[in-house]
Amino acid sequence: MSLTIPFSAACERNKDPILEVLRSHFERITEVLEVGSGTAQHALHFAAECPNLRWQTSDQLQHLEGICAQLKNSDVTNVLPPICLDVEQSDWGNREQRYQAIYSANTLHIMNRGQVKAFFAGLPNVIQPDSLLMIYGPFKYGTAFTSASNASFDQTLRARGVGSAIRDFEWINHLALTEGFELQADHPMPANNQCLVWRRRI
Repeated sequence: MSLTIPFSAACERNKDPILEVLRSHFERITEVLEVGSGTAQHALHFAAECPNLRWQTSDQLQHLEGICAQLKNSDVTNVLPPICLDVEQSDWGNREQRYQAIYSANTLHIMNRGQVKAFFAGLPNVIQPDSLLMIYGPFKYGTAFTSASNASFDQTLRARGVGSAIRDFEWINHLALTEGFELQADHPMPANNQCLVWRRRI
């Protein structure tokens, strides 16, 4: 039985704007862990355009089959098969592997607050010194939404009843600082999203 190859229209729309930011920050990076690879469209696109990157995909167990189907359908060789990673688990996969960069897109507003905290708390277990953290998605600033569409999206997220919500930038930046990351850039992106980049100084 053939596996269904997942597809996200949003990934197709945002992959090139994100790639432009990623190239400007990841030019000296080789080892990347993506947390929440989803359809793996970002992984394959970025790795194909940046052959210097060795891209480790990851996601929760229920998404691994789709990622594997996506990778099997591609000839990109610098994307690794997914590891099972739940941010709340005590062991983020193979702890002996340390990455120079962590990338995650459209995940923090899907997680509940406890999972967001667990995401940041887990980073020191898998990163090298002087590592980068890049997060893409919608954020609030000073508790205010950047657009009416984001305010509407936040209501939709909250209606799910699982703790999903657009996060305050200030809270996210505080969590990053707690783990030794200093903000390097905040790039406005299309469709009222942001691409945030931190560097770990400890």
